[in-house]
Amino acid sequence: MYDHRLQARSTGTEFARTVVVPPWGVKLGGSIELAVHAVTRGTAWLWVESAADAVRLSPGEVALVRGGVEHFIAHEAGAACLDPDEFRRRQAPSPAPLHGDATVFLCGAYRFTGDVTAGLLDALPPVLTLAPATGEPLHDVIGLISRELAAGDPGRQTVLDRLLDVLLVLALRTDLQLSPAAPRWWRAVSDLRLRDALRAVHEDLSYAWTVDELAGLSGMSRAAFARTFREVLGQPPMQYVTDRRMSVARDMLRTTDKSLIRIATEVGYASQYSFTAAFRRAHGTPPGAWRQQSASAPLTVDDTACRPAG
Repeated sequence: MYDHRLQARSTGTEFARTVVVPPWGVKLGGSIELAVHAVTRGTAWLWVESAADAVRLSPGEVALVRGGVEHFIAHEAGAACLDPDEFRRRQAPSPAPLHGDATVFLCGAYRFTGDVTAGLLDALPPVLTLAPATGEPLHDVIGLISRELAAGDPGRQTVLDRLLDVLLVLALRTDLQLSPAAPRWWRAVSDLRLRDALRAVHEDLSYAWTVDELAGLSGMSRAAFARTFREVLGQPPMQYVTDRRMSVARDMLRTTDKSLIRIATEVGYASQYSFTAAFRRAHGTPPGAWRQQSASAPLTVDDTACRPAG
């Protein structure tokens, strides 16, 4: 079954552990959809446009930088920063044991598929820093990634892929729980009046939901449920269900080779014909043609920008 509840899995990911001693600095391009940086030893400074707004990263802290902005990481704010290729050429092999002034930082560049993930990323600020406490899952995952990158054991890439997914989901969840810019559906899932109905829709889009059934799950009358739903989410319940179905259908058309009839069934349509008609109404083109257009314009990412060292 296609899991459409929170599609935050990355594709085309580059991730590296870098050991540096001052002076050092690297400039990263703005074509990355999302960059993640974490320091596991020493300190680093990160800024976007002006070094006057630089943020200090200490061990265990995470910084997420949304795509579209060039950013800089260095041993001090305002330090000279090199392009990634030149930065790599100038770095000596990692010292062993680590030099007393050495900084160890992790740098990842993500590319995503999925409209749901895109909506989550749109809710993030251009630069987000998180400082999880010792013992919190996010803090523990950073440590696991650092150790896996340093070890080089068989199966490392598979382990890293899954750890990176976990890191991203935990970071997004931490921020969105506090962010007033979180998507309406994210906040609504925590609304006790609508939580059960929304979770039911998210977990089983294939079911032929009705307003009466969703109202029953919420313990409200049909009229009260419809009114509350519109107040919280800004649209009628069944329009939300349709939009969700279309979003998941687009993701499956873009990222899987499932047949149209199978996609139609999984997102709640009784036939390929009814799915095609609904998709055409929403997008102005049938799903088969939309899939071909999407395949001809693949997402791209600068896969070297966040690969400062091996």
